[in-house]
Amino acid sequence: MIGQRRLVLEPREVPLGGVRGMSVLRALPHRNLPTIGAWCFLDRFGPADTRMRVEPHPHIGLQTVTWPLVGEIRHRDSLGSDADLRRGQLNLMTAGNGISHSEYSIGDDPIPLDALQFWVVLPESTRHGAAGFERHTELPGVALTADAGADATATVVLGEFAGVRSPATVHTPIVGTEIVLAPGSRVRLPLHPDWEHALMLVEGDAVVSAHPMERNDLLYLGDSRDEVEVSSTEGSLLFLLGGEPFEDDIVMWWNFAGRTHDEIVAAREAWEAESSPDAATPRFGAVDGHDVRIPAPPLPDVRLMPRGRRI
Repeated sequence: MIGQRRLVLEPREVPLGGVRGMSVLRALPHRNLPTIGAWCFLDRFGPADTRMRVEPHPHIGLQTVTWPLVGEIRHRDSLGSDADLRRGQLNLMTAGNGISHSEYSIGDDPIPLDALQFWVVLPESTRHGAAGFERHTELPGVALTADAGADATATVVLGEFAGVRSPATVHTPIVGTEIVLAPGSRVRLPLHPDWEHALMLVEGDAVVSAHPMERNDLLYLGDSRDEVEVSSTEGSLLFLLGGEPFEDDIVMWWNFAGRTHDEIVAAREAWEAESSPDAATPRFGAVDGHDVRIPAPPLPDVRLMPRGRRI
């Protein structure tokens, strides 16, 4: 068991240059904590008026979870998927052994855009499997009885929360839930005591387990809790993520989640080889409607090692 914790994981600003033409706030992976459950990556891009253009790029060994807050995003991938995504809807892409995809904002002009994007690392049993894509336009909700003020509402995006399960496919015990508190409310969020959890304050104000949070903070709670108290003065939007602690050591580099340096090297070489029209049996495939794709960056001069947990 990890035990109860109350540790703020402050996000860092990461400039993404030309591919998105914007900066993001990255809360995971953290230097001391590579995963929370199977969640291994969390970016917030926005809020901003921007023209988002992420050209085709590859993934292995993970799922991408896109949760828009403002604006619309078009997803296209090498399976032939072509889906627009807006508030309250979920795009879930499973990379398995290899997939490529692109993400564009809708229209040719800058638009208001704000979204959370997560990665979920796949376990050994499915990480070499087939790729897949799901779009969920209706997700289950939960009413949370308040100890003070109005009841809170929760949308179960991924996994299970308060006895309600999302229809999205998962491969490990996991939870990803958006929670909305009304002004002046105080509620208790039910938690699985064997799982580790964290709460991100997306908008508004919140006090979690007597700890005042700042916007975009990710508060790591550890495990061994069956509930946590959350209150808000002006109202808040939070995102709860967690799950059964992920036992495998993972090697993350660029858009890949593997277990060894050699796996990452092989994936990079496969992606670069597919830029040639003479490439044999492609691992990642092509995304229709694109003439360019993002080349892989050079590998570092040192051997890639698993990210160790220091918490």
